[in-house]
Parts: sequence; structure tokens; C-alpha cells
Amino acid sequence: MDKAFVMFCEGCSSYGPFWDHYLEYRKESLARPREVMFLRYEEVVSDTSKVIRKLGGFLGVPFTQEEESGGVVEQVADLCGSASLSNTPANRTSRVEVAGGQLVVDPSSFFRKGKVGDWVNHMSKDMEARMDQVVAEKFQGSCLMF
Repeated sequence: MDKAFVMFCEGCSSYGPFWDHYLEYRKESLARPREVMFLRYEEVVSDTSKVIRKLGGFLGVPFTQEEESGGVVEQVADLCGSASLSNTPANRTSRVEVAGGQLVVDPSSFFRKGKVGDWVNHMSKDMEARMDQVVAEKFQGSCLMF
């Protein structure tokens, strides 16, 4: 985790610096709210059913009353939850290459408890301090925080 942490803080990832990616999506969601939906993990976890309904509406396929009363929203939430996703064959056996193969990550790294704040069980105090510093620096002047 130490190598992955340093790479993340330095902006090395398969898709470019996380910070730039995150800020750009937020900016576009504000500029084009009908085309770009911005969600934070904490928001999804705090009220998953509400977010699923919102996503259905955003995609132009809102849930019908029959689907609502039939528990479809809850079924989608269960199927998309960390417990279900962490048990799919692809997520149990595939390894992920990060930053152009500089780091190979076991899928279990992506699926832990699925709880907000669980990171405290995986980072040292030094890592926490470094992450706080990077977040403050990268998100300065924006309304975003972690």
C-alpha cells in the first residue's frame, strides 16, 4: 500500500491525476447538470435508494410505481453493493495494473467493508497527514473536501 499511496499522492494513476479528474467532473456537472452527474461515495452510501432513483431519472429511465412497490430499487442497491460486487468472479480473481503496469493491485484492495471512513484502518498517521495536505492543496478554492 505504501507504493500505491505515494503514487496516488503524486498523481500517478492509469487515468491521470485523481485530483484533476475529480475537479473537472465537478466543474462539468455544474456547467452541464443535464449531461454530467456528480456523486460522492459518502452521498451514495448515506442514502443508496435515493441516489439510485436520482440516477434513473438522470438517465431518462425513472422507476415506475410498480417497480418502486415491487422492491426493484432495493434489488438494484443490493446488486450494486460492495458485498455483491466483491463476490463476482471477475472482482475476486482479476488483477489490476495501475499507472501503466508500475503497480499490480489485487482486487481485494478495491473491496473492503464498503463503509465511509474505513480508510483509518488502512493508513498510518503519517499517511493521513500527507493525504490531508494533498487534499487541502489540490482542492483549495473549490467547495470539495473529503
